[in-house]
Amino acid sequence: MKKLMTVTTLFISALCNIASQAAEGDVGVAADMGDRYCTTCHGVDGLGNIAIEAPRLAGMEAWYLKRQLENFRAGIRGTHGEDIQGIAMRPMAAKLSDESIADIVDWVGDWDFVPAEATVDGNVNQGRTAFQSCAACHGANAEGNEALGAPALAGQNDWYMITQLRNFRAGFRGSHQEDTYGSQMLTMSKTLRDEQAIINVVSYINTLQK
Repeated sequence: MKKLMTVTTLFISALCNIASQAAEGDVGVAADMGDRYCTTCHGVDGLGNIAIEAPRLAGMEAWYLKRQLENFRAGIRGTHGEDIQGIAMRPMAAKLSDESIADIVDWVGDWDFVPAEATVDGNVNQGRTAFQSCAACHGANAEGNEALGAPALAGQNDWYMITQLRNFRAGFRGSHQEDTYGSQMLTMSKTLRDEQAIINVVSYINTLQK
């Protein structure tokens, strides 16, 4: 935890500076911000960084990435004191304009999707049973459903999904009154009774391909 907090502190100052430039409309700053700063945390190819729990962006749906950047900017996400990763991300989006967000989403869209490697090993059969509730929104193959505002899960970093499910269960994410989709996830996450149940369902998601 202390290591993660240290890394978070180191990035915040730089992120605030570059985000401020993008908000002021500097030509090319949004793309430059992505190239120099998004890749610092999320990886050169957007495949994620387990050391600071920055998720993969490559292959993420444009509509979902846009919504999350807007939520971070508005303080709907990343303001809870226990959401360490969210707190680190919020300065990145806090001063972005709509145009800058659109540019970043387009830039990220150029990355190729490559499924993340599995790092957890739970009970896949139990996870399959638990996932039936998830499938109602995220799809039978965890492919996502834009109409329901549910992103794809297949191929995402399993360690990131575990952290976010923990955060939802604990109310660190999804408790903001304006986070409609997050509040739905907060409720659904309660069906996972404990840490092992989280690991099991994520292990099953690992068997699915986007």
